[in-house]
Amino acid sequence: MAKTSHTAILTPAQAGRLREVLEEDGFEFQAKPYTLFAATRGKLSIAVYEKGPKVLVQGKDTEEFIRFTLEPRVLGEAKLGYEELHNPEMFAPHIGVDESGKGDFFGPLVISGVYTDGAITRQLMDAGIQDSKAIKSDARIRALAAVIKETPGIAWEVVCVTPRRYNELYAKFANLNRLLAWGHAKIIEVMLEKRPACPRALSDQFANPRELERALQERGRAIVLEQRTKAESDIAVAAASILARERFIDWLRDTGRELGVKLPRGASREVQDLTTHLRRERGEDFLRDVGKTHFRFAKDSSATE
Repeated sequence: MAKTSHTAILTPAQAGRLREVLEEDGFEFQAKPYTLFAATRGKLSIAVYEKGPKVLVQGKDTEEFIRFTLEPRVLGEAKLGYEELHNPEMFAPHIGVDESGKGDFFGPLVISGVYTDGAITRQLMDAGIQDSKAIKSDARIRALAAVIKETPGIAWEVVCVTPRRYNELYAKFANLNRLLAWGHAKIIEVMLEKRPACPRALSDQFANPRELERALQERGRAIVLEQRTKAESDIAVAAASILARERFIDWLRDTGRELGVKLPRGASREVQDLTTHLRRERGEDFLRDVGKTHFRFAKDSSATE
């Protein structure tokens, strides 16, 4: 299956060089939120995001653009097709762990784990699996989640910590990083029941690694635990991020329908205003069932009433 989506971290100099190359090659530029620039030519689209900076290449000519433009003319190295040589650990058996919802007031904290090996990793790469934060469409998240779950040989698990349970746990741990360590440890333990011989687990760096090591139970203490920044570049972690995101957006959608209220994402002014409204209309206990009440604006709105 041809690759139709690709992301890569750039240096500022590489981002500047890419713009020059796109101008030379006749791409049409347009304004796009959160990007340094975005351009299209035919069915190929290129967006360089401010954060990173990071380039997102999409379209049926993605592979050709990577091989003949991005790698030789911008990055100065050939990686496509040589991933196993450049990053052998990604193809070795391991568990990737990621979460969704920790920065959103409404909704649960969802933590997911995915086991991959060489064959599984290649299948997921061919299917276009990437960090969920680079995927802007809910429909695409759900489609890729279905692909992940149906991949032969894969093992996966999702833990959904509802807002009510999350608030209880936060009161107990009094620290988000400890709560995250508990959730990641729980996923790793469950995944090791499914793949007991798995030698390694990888997650994003969110705290002192010892927090997670302390949270692991007996089964998990034998595994090699790795935490690093930008762990979502690993296919197992990227797949876990997609499964976690799918459960999070589905919870918001389904719960909002049940309650007759649209639950927005993030912690924007819209979210803060709705928090104040729901507290007044439905009470503090209701708020604990839909939101993470340790958020500062939730405390502030309570204090001003």
